[in-house]
Amino acid sequence: MEITDTPPVEVRQVKVTAADGKASVQVDGVDCARFVSGYTIHHRSGEPAELVVQLAPGAVAPSFEGDARVFVGVPYEPGPAAARFLSAIDAGLLEKAALARPELGGPHGYTSAILAQLQQWANGEFDQEGTDGLLS
Repeated sequence: MEITDTPPVEVRQVKVTAADGKASVQVDGVDCARFVSGYTIHHRSGEPAELVVQLAPGAVAPSFEGDARVFVGVPYEPGPAAARFLSAIDAGLLEKAALARPELGGPHGYTSAILAQLQQWANGEFDQEGTDGLLS
């Protein structure tokens, strides 16, 4: 989830009650449950908590005011990050690394090896020989 780029906000009174897979989210006594499709609470010792709310599609947000800093979040879309990652891959090194993988055998083995190699590199695992120049 990305957090919207908003100026610092005042600390507001927040109450989140979760039970039986459902949550009630109140900000300054206003029930926001019908506007919120998800939330995350971050809390560091000695600092006010931060409540990040994800608005339900098409919902109009109430005014927010409480004992947490409240941010409005937007759903994380992995597409742009994946596109940047894939555009930086050296095709020759990918093919060489994939051909050396154990997934190469069996049905769809080459495609499985390519996908496994991309997942490994996406996770920052660069232990294959010859991957020093992985990204072009």
